[in-house]
Amino acid sequence: MGKYKEKRDKINTLVDKNKFYTTNDAISILKEVDASKFNETIDLSVQLGIDPKKSDQQIKYAIVPPHSLGKPVKVLAVCNGDNQAKAKEAGADIVGGEEIVEKILSEKWVDYDVVICTPDLMPKLGKCGQVLGPKGIMPSPKMGTVTKDISKAINEAKAGRIEIKNDKLALANFPVAKKSFEKDQILDNILFLMNSLNSAKPSSSKGVYLKKVTLSSTMGPGIKIDVSSLKDDIKKLSGVSV
Repeated sequence: MGKYKEKRDKINTLVDKNKFYTTNDAISILKEVDASKFNETIDLSVQLGIDPKKSDQQIKYAIVPPHSLGKPVKVLAVCNGDNQAKAKEAGADIVGGEEIVEKILSEKWVDYDVVICTPDLMPKLGKCGQVLGPKGIMPSPKMGTVTKDISKAINEAKAGRIEIKNDKLALANFPVAKKSFEKDQILDNILFLMNSLNSAKPSSSKGVYLKKVTLSSTMGPGIKIDVSSLKDDIKKLSGVSV
């Protein structure tokens, strides 16, 4: 308990729970906090100004950040014909057609992280919704995992693409970096991903879109970000007002 209390006390001295920090300051604090012995993941939690009950205001897409988080990804490619050769060449770990669908259905088989499927086989793979859906790995055109360009999708999955989607509370929670990254790399990823999230604002969403932003690490504190300063940083990156 002594070491734990010491760590908590240090966190409490570094982080004022009532203060909103610039992104740079928040990154510096997380880098300074020695909360664990492993390479923690740094995450963003964003409260969005959307109505999650409306289908036209759902946020759901995937994107490859400038600096990969380096997590190994096991990819299943469901396709036929020439696409199977393309999938293998692109680095898919498992490649198959209709027989894969039968295996998933009969064995409840989910020994993979990402499923990529060509449009012609989606009607058949759709039968696997009860197996793949709860795991969050059902292919979707919005996520770029139902596509004719199977090589590109596999390359992006292997490159460490990040999935960004809202939950029932209109929160988007997603990883942005590893704690071992240099500060500039963490900032690059944050601004790149937040710029993409801002660009994904539904046209039917009115009012403030980026309402609250919190930066945290696996074992570290949650740090509230000054949204105004973050918007200024995004504007500098994209040249577009947020």
